[in-house]
Amino acid sequence: MTDPIIEEDEASTPLTEEEREDLLPSYISLRSELNEAEQRHILAAEEWAFKSKRDVLSEQFLKNLHKRMLGQVWRWAGVLRTSERNIGVDAYRITTELRQLIEDCKCWVEFSTYEPDEIAARFSHRLVKIHPFPNGNGRHSRTAADLLLVSLGRERFTWGRANLVDVGETRNKYIEALHAADNHDYAPFYKFVRS
Repeated sequence: MTDPIIEEDEASTPLTEEEREDLLPSYISLRSELNEAEQRHILAAEEWAFKSKRDVLSEQFLKNLHKRMLGQVWRWAGVLRTSERNIGVDAYRITTELRQLIEDCKCWVEFSTYEPDEIAARFSHRLVKIHPFPNGNGRHSRTAADLLLVSLGRERFTWGRANLVDVGETRNKYIEALHAADNHDYAPFYKFVRS
């Protein structure tokens, strides 16, 4: 059974050849090793992020969070992507879309436009839809949404209670819920985040 380092499926974000060359740990040759290294650093970044109050609704914080999550694994961590993807906005629109999301979310919070869960879910969905980084956008958006929830006095989302790094039923439900939200049907996504 093969274990390719670069996963290629319809739910994955393919990396360019240049981005693949930015893999930092030289020992990694299997996808399982990459997943393990990324997960270890993501957990450390979450521990750092949740230790004190953070200004989640800041472009610089979102970049720093991504760098903390993946910076020991990928050289491009925390840097906005410059190449096109199978998902996300055109690369030249990332900065504008990211700033618009942050401003929209600040208004949702200030004017209580939505309940905290809905604010965080919408924030996560739009952030992953923008796809600001070469990879790790889903994991990044979920952590950012959880930080936002905590800042609003709520408990973190459960995100299906499974490890979303591995392809499986939970990941498929997550992707399906994101696609529904892309079509303005947020009900499956709201249900998923607390399932």
